[in-house]
Amino acid sequence: MYDPSLVPWGEVGYAVYKRTYSRQTADGKTEEWEDTVDRVIDACRDQLNVGFSQFEEGELKKIMMELKGTVAGRFLWQLGTKTVDRLGLPSLQNCAFVVVDDPIRPFTWAFEMLMLGSGVGFNIQRENVYQLPKVKNRVKVERIDENDADFIVPDSREGWVELLQRVLEASFVTGEDFTYATHLIRSKGSAIKGFGGTASGPEDLVWGMQEINEILNKKSGQRLSPVDCLDVMNIIGRIVVAGNVRRSAQIAIGDCDDVEYLQAKRWDLGGIPNWRAMSNNSVVCDDISKLPAEFWEGYNGNGEPYGLINLEASRRMGRTFEVQYPDPDVQGFNPCAEQSLANFETCCLAEIYLPNIEHYEELKKVARYLYRINKHSLAIKCAVKETEDIVHKNMRMGIGVTGYLQATEEQRSWLADCYDYLRSYDKEYSQLAGYPASIKLTTVKPSGTLSLLAGVTPGAHPGYSEYYIRRIRMSADSSLAHAAREHGYPVEFVLNFDGTEDKSTIVVSFPCKFPKGTMFANDMTALDQLEVIKRLQAEWSDNAVSVTIYYRKEELDGIKEWLDKNFKNVKSVSFLLHNEHGFKQAPLEEIDEGTYLEMRKTVTPITSIAQLEMDEVEIDDCEGGACPVR
Repeated sequence: MYDPSLVPWGEVGYAVYKRTYSRQTADGKTEEWEDTVDRVIDACRDQLNVGFSQFEEGELKKIMMELKGTVAGRFLWQLGTKTVDRLGLPSLQNCAFVVVDDPIRPFTWAFEMLMLGSGVGFNIQRENVYQLPKVKNRVKVERIDENDADFIVPDSREGWVELLQRVLEASFVTGEDFTYATHLIRSKGSAIKGFGGTASGPEDLVWGMQEINEILNKKSGQRLSPVDCLDVMNIIGRIVVAGNVRRSAQIAIGDCDDVEYLQAKRWDLGGIPNWRAMSNNSVVCDDISKLPAEFWEGYNGNGEPYGLINLEASRRMGRTFEVQYPDPDVQGFNPCAEQSLANFETCCLAEIYLPNIEHYEELKKVARYLYRINKHSLAIKCAVKETEDIVHKNMRMGIGVTGYLQATEEQRSWLADCYDYLRSYDKEYSQLAGYPASIKLTTVKPSGTLSLLAGVTPGAHPGYSEYYIRRIRMSADSSLAHAAREHGYPVEFVLNFDGTEDKSTIVVSFPCKFPKGTMFANDMTALDQLEVIKRLQAEWSDNAVSVTIYYRKEELDGIKEWLDKNFKNVKSVSFLLHNEHGFKQAPLEEIDEGTYLEMRKTVTPITSIAQLEMDEVEIDDCEGGACPVR
């Protein structure tokens, strides 16, 4: 047994682990970290057929116990469960992507992937959306209580997806009114097995179908616009909830000159539906001079700034200038835009905690073990043929690094050579195992949750500040929420965009600090942060580098100049005003040392939670409702 006190948790690491990845055990308690690690290693043997020797299993356990590297959060939660046996590939995939060029399949596929726990990106460029047929005519979609409805929705993921399919078919195919009944769907608050959480009940589903029906009816005899498709996707995301906590992640990708799309999140203009908060929005661009004035309005504090996606660069190269690794099928990205993806493709991730790596040979070892796990996970079955085909063809993975700006320069200098080592290893291992070589191997993601485990800076982001508040959302009635209150942490209800309170969800504020030597946002200009992307794209990531650049309004001219010179070799980037972003209950808030010390007087760290409530975590299969993104 490892001494649990020796796990190098960050200040909120243990609480985050218990909230997110600790499963219920046979004795009614919940896993400790060693239990989770053992479950993952057993599953590598029994479910993924990785073929680790006993010695290698021991090395992998040491790597994970010491937080040198971990499998993806999805793996931490799902490996070793019956859900993986039943669902295969989709149960382990972090992210997914689809092109909206059909009136039915992209929406139903996205709905299913979100409910399985994947974040979903979707491309709504006009060249794709304009392939959709016109809406046939106005139809009435209505829930009734009788058993003679056209469709009785089963209490299952598949049943929810089929309902959406039938609603879309009513508008685009049959042109006929449609009725359905929901009495089989479990009530709100019932346990969701397998993925965890509690069911939302049928009401969110009914609300969503009504809203989608209204959007389609307004376009009777016309084609949908990209923003119409955005709304349908965002409503689907809104439906996907579990335990009354948001569990869906989306990114919309549109044209850089689509003004309606660029103003879809201009909250300051009023009249914007709340569901549009469900997605991060980005535009496709390969030439900064093409960006209209409406794009930059978000950067001036009006609405939200949109991210930039360079599909041409993503198709052309791996790392910067490595054109021997083209990726011609790429049409979009996952929600955080670190993984370039083809239509219907999913991907898996892993994490290296760079500040915890002691020497170059250790980095190679950690990368090698994580690679093997991901490789074998990509080879398992998938019930969705188009997804299985593209995943098995590309074998795309994303071995990521986090804590980059907390690491030493020596640690950062190892990455380029380690990438070359991984490329060579992939070629040899793929031939030996009978798999295709992986089209892409590495990435840099924001690493919000996993970085919190070790208390390192997220991905390639600087530390927000030396002293800061980290806000974490959780179900208001969960045992973890009770523990937070008992340990003195500030707790408040979530504030909705309209100023109302969501009393089912709380925000807990944790006072935190980064160690000396960390690079902080206050000490870095926007251009400094952009240079970090440039370096990592050249040295490590052959997918992309996901970084949100903190900037001040006076830096905009310099940002535009840098992008004009460098964006041809940058695959994705997003921006956020450092202090004037306008978000209430932002995940991070800068504080001074005095405030930090004062807050610490009133709290005691959460170091032990033996048991979570039964409705939070179950270990059987997921049957209905929506499953959470982990």
